[in-house]
Amino acid sequence: MAISVVMPALELAQETGKVLVWIKKEGDKVVKGEPLLEIETDKVSFELEAQADGILAGIRSREGDVVPVGQIIAWLVAPGEQPPVASDGAGRGMAEQARPMTASSAPAAASASSAAAKPAEGGPRISPKARRMAQELGVDISRVIGTGPGGTISGEDIQAAAAKPATAPVAESLSAIARLMAERTTQSWTTVPHFFLARDVDAGALIEAREKLGKDKFTHTDFLIALVARTLLDHPKMNASWTGSAIRLNPAVNISLAIAVPEGVVGAVIPNAATSALADIAALRKDLAERAKFGRLRPTDITGGTFTISNLGMFGVDSFSAIITPPQAAVLAVGRIADRVVAVNGQPGVRPVMTITLSSDHRVVDGAQAAAFLNDLASALEKPHPMEKISRS
Repeated sequence: MAISVVMPALELAQETGKVLVWIKKEGDKVVKGEPLLEIETDKVSFELEAQADGILAGIRSREGDVVPVGQIIAWLVAPGEQPPVASDGAGRGMAEQARPMTASSAPAAASASSAAAKPAEGGPRISPKARRMAQELGVDISRVIGTGPGGTISGEDIQAAAAKPATAPVAESLSAIARLMAERTTQSWTTVPHFFLARDVDAGALIEAREKLGKDKFTHTDFLIALVARTLLDHPKMNASWTGSAIRLNPAVNISLAIAVPEGVVGAVIPNAATSALADIAALRKDLAERAKFGRLRPTDITGGTFTISNLGMFGVDSFSAIITPPQAAVLAVGRIADRVVAVNGQPGVRPVMTITLSSDHRVVDGAQAAAFLNDLASALEKPHPMEKISRS
């Protein structure tokens, strides 16, 4: 039986993906795990792998096409078999990865998405995301020409229309990542009840631990990831998620690290950071940062985060407050390490100090719970023994 190759999605909010390049061609024989094509989403570009052995046939989407999530773009068939000519609802296999939900609900989601893109009576075809953007940006959709499949108005069409007002001689279009950042930060800031706690931390132990274990092997961020993750084990609500009506306690601590890329910021995930050795954390962090720089992150690299760390110390920033990434309950903002005059045993002295600022979702945790977590984290950072311990775990 033929296996459908569909446009996948990283998350529920994604509506389309762009075909960048076909690695395999029509009629090529492929084996399970081989890359078929490269796809670009709102967050990353990645290679979509074959889910089974077969022959690539019935390619429907060309390079450069923007395709709705769940739509069939090709087939994997047996030798001598012809690709089906039925609707997108036919086929099995790769269609199951169209959305990160149960397989039984994926066809219904794809059907609902297609129905939502249909025009209202007498109106243009427009995706739900594009309609929402049009309302937010004040764009008259009747004056927008759709460039999506079947003339559907996409988010890119709305963004382009909003970027060319008659009164603005210069407009800068946003990349997919930058546009997604703008949407997500706006949604978080306007819907999540943030509150902020800040703490100055003596970074002497952090500096000493890095020098002892190897400055060329580890960064301060590596130590932060390890210590934050281990501290979260004692404060599970800080590692929880808001579901919309309840609090979900996450079984694993997956640290999402904010990484700057040319188009904006992506959150690359260090899974199971609370049980990972420092050397493993450092190796994965380095690999993620390198691939993020060239847009080579995979879908699994940016999903599943339960707590975010954003470190701007390398840019000379003393302190800042970060915006939470829903459904996570908190984000830790880290400033630079700088010499400051502080009280040392009742006398003025100069110590390396950094400021850490915790942003928390008040629906999930209260001020006392967040303060307890921040206090325990500060204690771990200021004592060398925990740092030496994590290097051997």
